[in-house]
Formats: sequence, structure tokens, C-alpha cells
Amino acid sequence: MPDWQRAYGGPQVRAELRSRPEDFQVVERLDFEFSGDGEHDVLWIEKTGANTVWVARSLARFAGVPLRDVGYAGMKDRAAITRQWFSVRRPSGAGTDWTSLTIPGVKLLTTSRNQRKLRQGAHCGNAFRIALRGVRVIDESLRLLLERCRSSGVPNYFGEQRFGRGGNNVSLARAFFAGKRLKHEDRSMAISAARSLLFNRLLELRVTAGTWSTLQPGELASLNGSGSFFAIDEPDQSLHDRCAALDIHPTAVLWGKGAQRDDPRSEAEQTVAQEFPDLAAGLEQHADESRRALRLAIQDFSWSLDNDVLWLEFFLTRGGFATAVLREIAAY
Repeated sequence: MPDWQRAYGGPQVRAELRSRPEDFQVVERLDFEFSGDGEHDVLWIEKTGANTVWVARSLARFAGVPLRDVGYAGMKDRAAITRQWFSVRRPSGAGTDWTSLTIPGVKLLTTSRNQRKLRQGAHCGNAFRIALRGVRVIDESLRLLLERCRSSGVPNYFGEQRFGRGGNNVSLARAFFAGKRLKHEDRSMAISAARSLLFNRLLELRVTAGTWSTLQPGELASLNGSGSFFAIDEPDQSLHDRCAALDIHPTAVLWGKGAQRDDPRSEAEQTVAQEFPDLAAGLEQHADESRRALRLAIQDFSWSLDNDVLWLEFFLTRGGFATAVLREIAAY
């Protein structure tokens, strides 16, 4: 996959990432409480070296329910220690006895109940604790880079895991758009990869132009951490101030049908459509247009050095990739 344009001149250190599961820790956060009753068991699970879908399948088998009765808010990294919630529909009034659950790499931490199944995107974000090994000193250039990322955010690129190994998910999208039949799960993954590729290219054009973090006349802006967007005819000083404070962000299209091409965004979008005509056309047939913020705010960002290990801790709102932060800081 392309090495997308960076915002701040490139990494300041070379480091080792994910040499062991504990080097990449993720904790999912919700912004609502469970009802405490209802037909869905909710499970707070810690998993190590396991992907989310595999855990969901294992929970379905244990409970004796179809996979569609298992819910989760977000996909979490496999090469990591992650904590996240799953919901499982109770097959009877008695429910499932989770005390005997045994799945390799999975630890059940606590349980509750809820009236509704957990849906993807239900979480508000994820807290990360990540080790970059082999960093001997935080020199002035690295410190300034870290502080700039904290104060100004980073380009909101989709991470490489979205595209599969060697970009296989993009190849799958091309096959699907050419007529190959896919299972629902593979079809969703392929469409997501194609949309992510076009978005990353649109974002790269804005990074190259130096406009990825500033509001442009005639575009749509988003509120930080929300899925709401609003039009800007001509940004005034108050909007520029809110953008500088990471309260609102410029956005770009997530490709699909319903696109409007009669505003200042059109030139960049047409450039991308010409570069990836098969993907653009396929998405206009199989997906609805949406939008995504061009910038990712890094909240609660702190760092420390411990025996040649640079520890980074931060929170990202839903949809943000930790690798979008890491690629600005370190080569790994």
C-alpha cells in the first residue's frame, strides 16, 4: 500500500513495535450504561493474540446461538492485549453460565445484562498504551514532534490493517466490483477497504496542499468525536478558532452513491476518481456516500521513557487508528 504523505516531515526515531502483545494495549470505552436487565448478556473480555470476529464466533458456539446474536462495538487489534465488550443473546430465560467459559487467549472479566444487542460503532473510542522499543532518548526534535501532534492532531488516515496483508482487501473489492460473488462478511470488508483507499488518497492531497487541518470555503465540517456535519460557506474567525482548538475538523467524502460534485471539493475528488476509476464506480453502485474528518485529535496524550522504551498513552475517538498517530512519530 502507499506510504501516505506525513504532516510533520517524517518520523524522528526508529523503533520496534508489537514485539510482544503487552506492547500494544487497547481499552474500549462506552459513553452509556447497560440497563442491567434484558435478553442480552454483556461480557467485558480481555483478549490476547485473538481477533474480534474469532472471539465472537467462539462465544456463539459456547452459548449455542447463531453468530448474528453476538454483538460488539468495534474491531480490535489481534497482535495486542485488548479489552472490549461483547453482547450475546440469551437462548433461554436462564441464560448462559459464563463461569465455565474457556477460550484460548480470552479472559472474562465481568458480566452484565442489556436490553439491546451491541452494535458496531456503539463505543465512544479507545484508550491506548503503546510501547516503542529501542528509543534511547527523547531529544528536542522528538519532544517538539510529540507536542505538535498533541496540540494539532494528525492526519486521520485509515490504518494499514483496513487493507489486509499486501492490500488483499482492495484486490477483493476489485474482484467484487467486477462481478465476483462474496459472502456478506467479505463483501463488507472489501467495500470498506475500497472506501478507505480513496479517502486516504483524498486526505493525502490535502496534506500535500497543507489544508488538511484548516477549514476551506464551501466544505463540510464535523464536530470532534461525532458523526454530525455542517456546511461552511465562508469560515469566519470563530470557526477558525474552533478548528485550531480541535473542536471541529474539515472532512472528505467516503465514496459512494449520492455524491455531489458541484462544489470546491470536486477537483480533488475527480483526481481520485481518475486514479481509481474501477473503485469509484463500484462504490457508487454498492455503498452510500458518507464523510470522515480529515484530522484526528489525540486526547489525553502523554509519553514517558523507561529503559529504552518510549511509552505512549492516548485516547482516540471512534474510528481513529493508533497507527495514524504512530506513523508520524516513528519508523517501525
